[in-house]
Amino acid sequence: MPVTDVTTDIAHCTLTIEAAFDATVERVWALYADPRQLEKVWGPPEVPATFVDHNLTPGAKCTYYMTDPNSGEKYYGWWIITEADAPSLLTFDDGFGDADFNPAPGMPISKNVYRFEAADGGTRALYTSVYPDAASLQQVLDMGVIEGASSAINQIDAFLAG
Repeated sequence: MPVTDVTTDIAHCTLTIEAAFDATVERVWALYADPRQLEKVWGPPEVPATFVDHNLTPGAKCTYYMTDPNSGEKYYGWWIITEADAPSLLTFDDGFGDADFNPAPGMPISKNVYRFEAADGGTRALYTSVYPDAASLQQVLDMGVIEGASSAINQIDAFLAG
């Protein structure tokens, strides 16, 4: 499994996931840069994503939704890209949305830093999410963010190998 470590730090309002992939940094970056590839692994395997807008230019808004296969219910999300330095760094604000991709009331917005570096013939990835306060971090932990993010990241090696 690619996920090698998960750390939560309530005092600093952070969730950090470390992963190791059997692909080059450039190949891992290409996955995040291409919405058709990314939607294959963004979110848990049982709740596929569809990206509507996707542009890794600073200031751009990326929008997506995930569809529950049993109920058909859609869960909306968005990113605002703050930095993109291919192939090693992607930073963005990440939030839950309504059907028009506006920020969902009462839902936290996290600041995310994704770092990719060559390691042991593959890629070491460090995914860090910073929440505005401990209550916001706890809210997403209670929603299952660790399980959902880990299951999503754990799909990447198989996708890249296929």
